[in-house]
Amino acid sequence: MMHMTMYWGTDLTLLFDWWTTDSWPAYSLSLLACFLFSLLYQFLESLRLLLFKPAAAVAADLPSQPPSIEAPLLSKSGGGGRKNSLRRLAHAALFGVNAAIGYALMLAVMSFNGGVFLSVVLGISAGFYWFRCGDLVSESSDAAVENSCACS
Repeated sequence: MMHMTMYWGTDLTLLFDWWTTDSWPAYSLSLLACFLFSLLYQFLESLRLLLFKPAAAVAADLPSQPPSIEAPLLSKSGGGGRKNSLRRLAHAALFGVNAAIGYALMLAVMSFNGGVFLSVVLGISAGFYWFRCGDLVSESSDAAVENSCACS
């Protein structure tokens, strides 16, 4: 039977039928796994933002030049050849893995166990502090790509 309100206890089924806990050691290991997956989520997000800066952030790093009056407002970005498509494929794959981890964390929180909730929130907060508040992503590009949704 699934709980529909928050509860505190060591009896837990997390994500899969085979991932059940009925003792403090098993429960503690499950909470540690949730914490580590939350850290991994934030690390992959910071890696993705660092490796694949949007064009606006890259342009912000260049010396500013006044735009030409003949320059189009929108440019075609479909070209670029094989290197560009491999880069886009790697970016999409990293985004997909990160989204999958985010949704798995969301489903873990939906177990309504208070310990799981706290371990995921603490893991995401610690990961944000360690990986995203420092030198990995500059403040100017953070404002352009920051997303408050924890699962994307």
